[in-house]
Amino acid sequence: MHDYILLEEKYGAHNYHPLPVVLSKGEGIFLWDVEGKKYYDFLSAYSAVNQGHCHPKIVEALCEQAKVLTLTSRAFYNDCLGPYEKFITDFFGYDKILPMNSGAEADETALKLCRRWAYDKKGIKENEAKIIVCNGNFHGRTITVISMSSDPDSYKGFGPYTPGFINIPYNDLAALAKALEDPNVAGFLVEPIQGEAGVVVPDDGYLSKAYSMCKEKNVLFIADEVQTGLARTGKLLACDHENVKPDILILGKALSGGTMPISAVLADDEVMLVIKPGEHGSTFGGNPLACKVAVAALKVLKEEKLSENAERLGKIFREEISKIKSDMIELVRGKGLLNAIVIKPKKGKDAWAVCLKMKENGLLAKPTHGHIIRFAPPLVITEEQLKEALAIIQKSVLEISGELN
Repeated sequence: MHDYILLEEKYGAHNYHPLPVVLSKGEGIFLWDVEGKKYYDFLSAYSAVNQGHCHPKIVEALCEQAKVLTLTSRAFYNDCLGPYEKFITDFFGYDKILPMNSGAEADETALKLCRRWAYDKKGIKENEAKIIVCNGNFHGRTITVISMSSDPDSYKGFGPYTPGFINIPYNDLAALAKALEDPNVAGFLVEPIQGEAGVVVPDDGYLSKAYSMCKEKNVLFIADEVQTGLARTGKLLACDHENVKPDILILGKALSGGTMPISAVLADDEVMLVIKPGEHGSTFGGNPLACKVAVAALKVLKEEKLSENAERLGKIFREEISKIKSDMIELVRGKGLLNAIVIKPKKGKDAWAVCLKMKENGLLAKPTHGHIIRFAPPLVITEEQLKEALAIIQKSVLEISGELN
């Protein structure tokens, strides 16, 4: 195992700090390392494998299409893209999709759509459009996206930055109202739950009120559901909890069930058709392989009722975690099967130490921001499996804190 880690350290860029485990196999909610040890996966590749590792229906779609045609580019039509576009727009209730690959690409696409809409439809003067974003946001790693970040680890040392963003506190409607007074505001980009920030859940009604406020000012409500969407929070989309239909919807991660990079931007014609031929695109976006995989991945979400499973088991998870008697656990929060605990360090032991102990005990999770542990298992998990995993989490926390009887 150590040899694989050394190879990555020697030949790979040092832009990640992984947990010291080398994985070689995945199936359903489980992962195995190169030495054959089995683990519960409670990260789900940052919610990219909501359908579970190597879901047979998704893998079958991938393999069958890979034998026939994988890539044409958008220089030509292909027999997979149109059917996929119809399927996904019907699935989510939008007129159009613009297919991309990574979540960050989809976010960039949404920003370009919003700005072009501002000039062509709202009448904002060229190069003066502004987009409101929230402190604590995480929308990717591109230069433009880090320009709106409030996290020094994301933006420090990478300037100059892209202008045109107004940062406001998350879950603060008064701050949003003030920012919306600027007539050059074109959009409000928001995560329904801030995942990378540590599963920060806004107050009930925040999204619906923010949406209404945007409508009053003719401002586009743009939802980044790359991590929160696709059944993760107990609804198909996190915005569905408040019956909000974003003007621009951004999807990624589990859109492929974790088999390949697939993302999408959905909007109605008034917004989407401001982009004309030659003004935006991607060599791999909408490739035949991705189209077949995405359809299979979405069908699995619906057929296996993964939203309902996430809603039911998420409540059990938070109830049981809250019963752990340890002064290391300061706070439990989440929605559906996107949850987190805030760790209070004790005797030099922190969230990283807890994650190492959980790994030792057969469960994988990762800290964020040093003191928060996110728990996001594949949504195919059963109640029995969830309770086994909860026992591992409890045992690990109590062992680290020295509170195990």
